[in-house]
Amino acid sequence: MRLKSFLAFGNYSSTLRPCRAFGSTSKFRKVDRQALQQLPSSPARTRFAPSPTGYLHLGSLRTALFNYLLAKATGGQFVLRIEDTDNKRTIPDAEERLYRDLKWAGLQWDEGPDIGGLYGPYKQSERTVLYQEHAQKLLQSGHAYRCFCSSEKLGELARRRASLGLPSDYDRTCDGMPREQSDERASAGDPFVIRLRVPSEPPEYIDLVYGSVGKPNHNKKAQNLGEALYEDPVLLKSDGLPTYHLANVVDDHHMQITHVLRAAEWMSSTPKHLTIYKAFGWKAPEFAHVGLLQDSSRQKFSKRKGDLDIRRFDDQGICPEALLNYVALYGWSHHHKSDVLSLSDLIASFDMKFTKGNTIVQPHKLMYLQKKYAARYADEGGPQFEALVDRVFEAVQQEFEAPSWFPESEYTNPLQGQDLKKQIATVLKYTAKNFTTSREFFDNYKYFFCDLPLPPFRNDSSPRYATIQGFEQNLANIKRSLRGVDTENWTEGNIKEVLLMTAKEFEGFAKLDVDNESDHKDGRQAYKALLWYLRWGIARGGSGPAMYTTMAILGKAVCLQRLEELLDRLESLEGESK
Repeated sequence: MRLKSFLAFGNYSSTLRPCRAFGSTSKFRKVDRQALQQLPSSPARTRFAPSPTGYLHLGSLRTALFNYLLAKATGGQFVLRIEDTDNKRTIPDAEERLYRDLKWAGLQWDEGPDIGGLYGPYKQSERTVLYQEHAQKLLQSGHAYRCFCSSEKLGELARRRASLGLPSDYDRTCDGMPREQSDERASAGDPFVIRLRVPSEPPEYIDLVYGSVGKPNHNKKAQNLGEALYEDPVLLKSDGLPTYHLANVVDDHHMQITHVLRAAEWMSSTPKHLTIYKAFGWKAPEFAHVGLLQDSSRQKFSKRKGDLDIRRFDDQGICPEALLNYVALYGWSHHHKSDVLSLSDLIASFDMKFTKGNTIVQPHKLMYLQKKYAARYADEGGPQFEALVDRVFEAVQQEFEAPSWFPESEYTNPLQGQDLKKQIATVLKYTAKNFTTSREFFDNYKYFFCDLPLPPFRNDSSPRYATIQGFEQNLANIKRSLRGVDTENWTEGNIKEVLLMTAKEFEGFAKLDVDNESDHKDGRQAYKALLWYLRWGIARGGSGPAMYTTMAILGKAVCLQRLEELLDRLESLEGESK
């Protein structure tokens, strides 16, 4: 239903002006900040209300998490609402991506567009009539008025006021229009919007982060954020669709939201929202405005710029629980000795102790948490570890299909005869404490999956004793000894025993104790040199688990093949040195 037909005959008083809101001439009470930081005594109903004009990013994920934690910590409900009234900027797949990304992160809502609930529908595009009905009520009560000014006139007004050094606010031209004239123009089909009549001073309120906001106010930070003068905002546009301000208030009231946790950038809108609550005679929810997340240049993250899109973290193999833990640490303080807090830990310890001001995001902190969670999952070996293996497996397969680390290489095929996913799981078991991203995992340990060439020999990087002369024969003896190990007995322990027992026969290893490989300096250095050659040849010079562990994972056939290649290279290098 179009606005002009639905609201053509709104009965309101054009002369009625609301009184100064919330007792703004009274002395504001002192705020007990410790009390503000306590959880409410009754279950909280919170909501996350994104707009599908962009994808979920790091800042919006934190907003969703804080609202989720408050609801779960108090035994309440977490509501998902889609604010989809901005048709011009809506991205077609943003809504579906939003559902997927929130579920991937581990945040499941109790009510929402896809699962329903007592207070639906949960998409604003399906609630238009409700907003129009409430705009009509504000017209009738005198808290709103029709504005017939064209966009051209408003633009000219803004330019003229700016030239005079004045704010470009609307000058209330239509506020004084007689009721009969407004009704007549609306009935004739003249396009109009509906504006809220605001008080001359912003209303006072308690913010759970910044304390008292409004006059008098001794908190300068809060005053700067929330007390700027503001014009009469548009509530209903000429096409009959609501603006953010009207829809937000109407929805929060009808969905019985008790607490609104949102970014500090919305603090300047709160006085408008409180004025709307007052106009309807409704009780407003509690508000908590947390500082923004900023990059290293102190610019806020934005969904429209694609900053840290949550899908990117998934594609990189970041553990969802690590990411939630990461964003929870920005803007909220806890009492634990460790920053490693699972979602259940966060729920159990959550309170309203938010920090003031914006926060610069530090990527290295995420990598620290990622390693901790990956190591925990590897130790537990449960479904979370399986999910991590699946993500890495997908990334490794993509590297085989479109290699990025060595584009022209002939060595991009996986090793023959291996179960790739099983191999990845085995390597992760030993290396999870260093796991950051799937790509870095593949770059560091690709010798486990690909038939890579031997890297160039660098004598300056080899340890003492690692001269070619003499080691060629020693390695040949090790190869013969390893060939005698049955495939079913190809284990870490057996490989280590062969290396030590065979090495003891070599010159330079005579004083090496088999049971205590670090017993003698010369023996220790010689053994170190042997392992250096083995790592160069078998692990292609890459880092990783202990050498005997690496050989056990690669298997007998691959190790013997690579030892043969190593011996051929040493023979060639020895010939070049003569």
